[in-house]
Amino acid sequence: MKAWKSVSLAALSLALPAVASEHKPPPVQPATSFAAVEAHDKEKVAIAAEPYDTKEKESLFRVDYLSHGVMPVRLIVTNNGDRPISLRDARILFQTPAGDRIQAAEPEDVERLMTRTEREGGKIPIPGPLPKIHMKPKASNQEIEADFNQFEYGALVVEPHTTRAGFLFYDVSQLDNPLRGSKLHLHKLRDADGNELFYFEIPFDKYLQSKSSAMK
Repeated sequence: MKAWKSVSLAALSLALPAVASEHKPPPVQPATSFAAVEAHDKEKVAIAAEPYDTKEKESLFRVDYLSHGVMPVRLIVTNNGDRPISLRDARILFQTPAGDRIQAAEPEDVERLMTRTEREGGKIPIPGPLPKIHMKPKASNQEIEADFNQFEYGALVVEPHTTRAGFLFYDVSQLDNPLRGSKLHLHKLRDADGNELFYFEIPFDKYLQSKSSAMK
């Protein structure tokens, strides 16, 4: 996905004791199955964003992203049309309430962030409620590469009547409450004729509201 990514995939640290075989992508479901979703009926495309903002959810990975200020976001793209759509030129950005747009991180970005946070020994804001996090030795480059190779969103084309899913990682270490008021902004998706689709903006508040409702 290096060709189309203009985002900032960020994150992986603290090796988890799970066996490698336990690190399996979750089952692929239609985008409309998720709370934070935007559907364009005319274009027959639906896109959802599912943050992995808890320790339980991020245990899927080999590394502890959240403790280093990284937010894994699962991207789910459903094409209900009869022709393929292209994400080759897509821009998928984490948009803050102030309007700043964060690109997804590359593995080397994650490694730099891990090194910085461990050197500073600072407290990284992460979504709550979570238990206090004790910093552990950073993950190796091999672990970071393994997670990116296995989980990173990589479908340049979404075929007709198909759903594709994968993760993007964003450096949100400068945000006190990363998800509240933020959105996942997507543009430069194209149809089979090369025409650009209308942009998508998926509010993470929809996800937060669904969590609140589930806890009642």
